[in-house]
Amino acid sequence: MALADSLARRLIDPEPQYRQAPSNVEVEQALLGALLVNNDAFWRVSDFLEAAHFHEGLHQRIYDIVASLVRAGKAATPVTIKTFLPVEIDLGGMTVPQYLARLAAEATTVINAEDYGRTIYDLAIRRSLIGIGEELVNEAYDAGVDASPRGQIEDAERKLFALAETGRYDGGFQPFSQALATAVDMAAKAYKRDGGLSGIATGLDDLDKLMGGLQASDLIILAGRPGMGKTSLVTNIAYNVARAYKGETLPDGRVETVNGGVVGFFSLEMSAEQLATRIIAEQASISSSKIRRGDILESDFFKLTEAVAEMQRVPLFIDETGGISIAQLAARARRLKRSKGLDVMVVDYLQLLSASAKKGENRVQELTEITTGLKALAKELAVPIIALSQLSRQVESREDKRPQLSDLRESGSIEQDADVVLFVFREEYYVKNKKPREGTPEFDQWFTEMENVAGKAEVIIGKQRHGPTGTVMLQFEAEFTRFGNLANADHLPEQM
Repeated sequence: MALADSLARRLIDPEPQYRQAPSNVEVEQALLGALLVNNDAFWRVSDFLEAAHFHEGLHQRIYDIVASLVRAGKAATPVTIKTFLPVEIDLGGMTVPQYLARLAAEATTVINAEDYGRTIYDLAIRRSLIGIGEELVNEAYDAGVDASPRGQIEDAERKLFALAETGRYDGGFQPFSQALATAVDMAAKAYKRDGGLSGIATGLDDLDKLMGGLQASDLIILAGRPGMGKTSLVTNIAYNVARAYKGETLPDGRVETVNGGVVGFFSLEMSAEQLATRIIAEQASISSSKIRRGDILESDFFKLTEAVAEMQRVPLFIDETGGISIAQLAARARRLKRSKGLDVMVVDYLQLLSASAKKGENRVQELTEITTGLKALAKELAVPIIALSQLSRQVESREDKRPQLSDLRESGSIEQDADVVLFVFREEYYVKNKKPREGTPEFDQWFTEMENVAGKAEVIIGKQRHGPTGTVMLQFEAEFTRFGNLANADHLPEQM
């Protein structure tokens, strides 16, 4: 194309001394020519292509003017747009009006307009990748005294993830038939999942009934006083989800989760070994204290090895780094989603995270940044995030020690940012500590009360943005740190 050669000589050094950013002048010219010949072609590319995606500055300006005129219902032709462009530009011996006329005259077809637009878009994404890489190199060379390499890595990962999420052509209006197909597909996926839930099953039936499973993009706060079993409960849920995982390979090579999910567990308080010991104890029904002491029988060891063999196949990934910031946590979560996949994320626990705010700011501001960051991350990754939280001591001063939303520690932002707030409460813990002297009338009364609450736990749904609140009763086996479905009359088989 003579026009392309002319512009190429005008805009490109014939003997470049360096590698140039990827671009295609001919494709940009072909698309602009198609738009000038038939303005309807603009609507084929308008939902994903912007002026900034063109490499040549003049082409950016032409596309911007064409877009403005077409959206205003006016004709965009070489005649109508030339008045909006500077006439003094020399394009290899051509004026701007001549260049516009040549673009329209040499336009081949409007059928390929969308393909041209996608090519321009893809080249723009590649240039953005190069820009991120150059910025990474320059910052590494010219890093200030207070700049940390870790912070630079996190920033680069954030930009790359953002580019990966925007580097696609979807979005905009869709026909109702497509929306119906999507709704049927969601229903089919729910049908395939355990319990027919819209979300990911926790393995705790009554809790799933009230919540519909763990919903994508939700920030779920699980709170309780020390000794209530917060970590045990979330560990049980995480393992149940990971154990139920089933994946399906799509035609494009991606793996889609059909049931259960890949779990990322940030254990800021316990080590990975301690967490694994808890799960082994739960799965093998062996006391975790016996496992730590090595005080187990041969039969127990056989059960333990069987449990471990099954656990090794489970997609549960643990990060045991303590004291990390919300920015570091987000970077590692993005990395896990890219490399292994991610369906559920757990943070144990909220108050052990640090914010990126400067030192000296109060803890309330810091916690607000953390909860806001976690909610934004849940939406960004489209996964449920379960974050554990401590409760204030004011619970202990009440007669009824069941927690309330006002007991959430340090900041109202926890309640505000959370989609779901769960409280775990075990009355057995408090009754056990009030044990009177044996042989007294008080002891008999205490013993009866203890029998009623032993092995039971309550999960109180204090807030649920898209569902009901209420209380779910669970079974709790302290020896094995295991929560399970409570076998009450509603769950027992019918008597013959």
